[in-house]
Amino acid sequence: MSTYSIFNKKMFRFEVMKIVITMVKKIFVFMAFVCTLFAGGMAFSQEIPPQNMERFQIMEDSLISTADSMYNAFLPDTHISYSERFVRQLIHALKIPNSYYYPFDKLKEKINIIYSDDNAFRIFNWEITPSTVLKRYYGAIQMPEEKLKLYGLLDYADQLGKGAADSILTNRKWFGAIIYRIMSHEVNGHAVYTLFGLNASSPLSNRKVLDPMTIDEHGVTFGAPIFGVASENFPKQRINRFVLEYKKGVQASMNWDEEKKVIIFDKLVSQGNDPRRKYTYAPSGQYDGFRWNNEMWNYLTDLIPVTILKDGEAPPGMDNK
Repeated sequence: MSTYSIFNKKMFRFEVMKIVITMVKKIFVFMAFVCTLFAGGMAFSQEIPPQNMERFQIMEDSLISTADSMYNAFLPDTHISYSERFVRQLIHALKIPNSYYYPFDKLKEKINIIYSDDNAFRIFNWEITPSTVLKRYYGAIQMPEEKLKLYGLLDYADQLGKGAADSILTNRKWFGAIIYRIMSHEVNGHAVYTLFGLNASSPLSNRKVLDPMTIDEHGVTFGAPIFGVASENFPKQRINRFVLEYKKGVQASMNWDEEKKVIIFDKLVSQGNDPRRKYTYAPSGQYDGFRWNNEMWNYLTDLIPVTILKDGEAPPGMDNK
């Protein structure tokens, strides 16, 4: 089991960055700060007193202003400093009693705020671009408990390399992404959450990920062998997360189909006929997927039939003129 960390109350100061290497170091210093756990007493009630509601609204306006600078400041290397300020302001707001029940509706227009489908937690999630070649993901998981719990998320995706599908990770080593859906299931009597995410940090490719997450008294764990897919690195084992990597500039889908009750994603092929180079992959026009059964995601092929027409043939149901 991986070790877990708590938020420290110390804030890290960042020096002005002048080259990309220094900027990368600053990112990791800041993310260590984000991964601190802050715990403060709170009265556990869904009712927010009027005076606290006013405080939330004032703080939300400040968060929105900082988020604008975090994204749009003229000097890209200042985006990290504004993100540091944003985290500090967010933590300050979340320490107000009953903060879990304040929806931050206006802030949702600036950052991603997503709840699990069973309302067991919510994730604050955003990305910044500190240079033309860098993109980093940030987040914090808030639990609706009597004492405020936050788990900061440290983007580790670019360090995983070929082990991305096999690794068991923690909140301090997280496959950074913008989370766009969360689905819960029960495995061996415990809740397992499948997070759908998009990581576009590579200059050559994008990655969509299905990342299982569990939370217990020890903290957060990412990765679980709940996919019916064998690992490329360890063929006798299942993968711990499903990663769909494809060429920059092309569109590849991966999402839940409510009608079919399956996850559907594009089947990818290498345009350069080189399966080792994921940055050459593009959709083939066919679709595969996963269906939940027997406490795992079972792999499905050719979910949507595709008819390949020969020259001169018309699609079924149309006259061939």
